Amino acid sequence: MKLGRNLKKLRGDASTRIFFRKKKTNTTSIIVYAYKDKKLNLLIYDAVNKILIKNDIIAPKLLSENFSKSYIEIQDFGNQTILSCIKKDNLNKLAILKKTINLLNKIQIIRQRKIKNYKKKDYQIPIYTPQILLDEAKLFTDWYIDKKIDKFKKLIFKKKFIKIVKELIKKLHFKNDTFVHRDFHISNLMKVKNMIGVIDTQDALIGNKAYDVASLIDDVRFRTSINIKKRLLDYYLKSQKNLNRQYFKNDFEIISVLRNLKIIGIFTRLSVRDKKKKYLKLIPYAWNLIKLRSKNNSKFKDLNDLLYNFTKKIK
Repeated sequence: MKLGRNLKKLRGDASTRIFFRKKKTNTTSIIVYAYKDKKLNLLIYDAVNKILIKNDIIAPKLLSENFSKSYIEIQDFGNQTILSCIKKDNLNKLAILKKTINLLNKIQIIRQRKIKNYKKKDYQIPIYTPQILLDEAKLFTDWYIDKKIDKFKKLIFKKKFIKIVKELIKKLHFKNDTFVHRDFHISNLMKVKNMIGVIDTQDALIGNKAYDVASLIDDVRFRTSINIKKRLLDYYLKSQKNLNRQYFKNDFEIISVLRNLKIIGIFTRLSVRDKKKKYLKLIPYAWNLIKLRSKNNSKFKDLNDLLYNFTKKIK
């Protein structure tokens, strides 16, 4: 994509898309460019944002599109992520994080599943199936384990790992009936005036209501104390009526562990395939989060034994 004088490339994250800030006379907007094999992603992004906006959630509105050239133009929410707000106001960290829980509660009551994208085609948010959960967890073996142990041991590990993950997924209690952002953390939440907006929504699925709670509280990019994590989880639980807390705690722990195994795989892939080495420094904290939720927890015994025997990571 050729850069005009009014376009400034923004620093990317783990995304395969490229972002530009477009300067206008009195305002700015964001150009989202996707490589040709990923441009359907733009249609999904628009559709999910429309569902959120229709349900009174702040998400970027579509301003214009050029699908043939693989880009869309959306609202610019600026540079103030909730992460940057907390860094500036660390004393009010818990209060700010509670506001993100309030936002999540609003998102989780959305019942709309279908809408037309900017091509006037129907888009329905898919279900977060057990197979998707398994495939995501397998990123750990496909990328991280692939670089750590020899070929013979790797085959043994993968077979045992898949069996254990399948059993953990079977132990989930909650149905797939909740809007799941799937990457709900404070780097994807923006301060928009005095409210919070949400970005990076294109991976949304209909899944387990514990997923986004685990994504927010056990965020690998932002270290919080066990006390803060506990208080946030308690705050969420108190906001829920008729919720089986024992079932929720079970699902929260399983999803947190599976998500962080997936993240270790993704961050390894970003380093190896995409040469984005900066994500490697986050992997030790992902291991800490896995240990936090799995250590001395009977449902994770087989997983912990496997991880310790092959990687010496979980004792």
